Amino acid sequence: MSKFRMLLFAVVGILMSAMTVFAQAEAATGAADNASSVSKYRALAAGIGFGIAVIGGALGQSRIGAAACEGAARNPGAAGRIQTMMILGLALIESLVLFALLVVFAVVKPS
Repeated sequence: MSKFRMLLFAVVGILMSAMTVFAQAEAATGAADNASSVSKYRALAAGIGFGIAVIGGALGQSRIGAAACEGAARNPGAAGRIQTMMILGLALIESLVLFALLVVFAVVKPS
């Protein structure tokens, strides 16, 4: 758990230090250049965010699969109910990943 906390604080620190970029005043001559730069970073951030969503979904699906196999091995009589619950859980996790993909497309949409 300590490694997870350290990673969480590192990511939050990096994200908080990057917020000051958007607080700059816009110059009259560099407005077009700034818009181009923001759109590049927007696409980069959307790609990284979707990567995190996919990694989380993959970890969740692997844990569900492992737990279902272990549960069916311990109690073969309940394997049908376990499989039904596993498929429902997998569908919900996959729908969240697809929702993250739709959010990424909405954010990167050209303006």
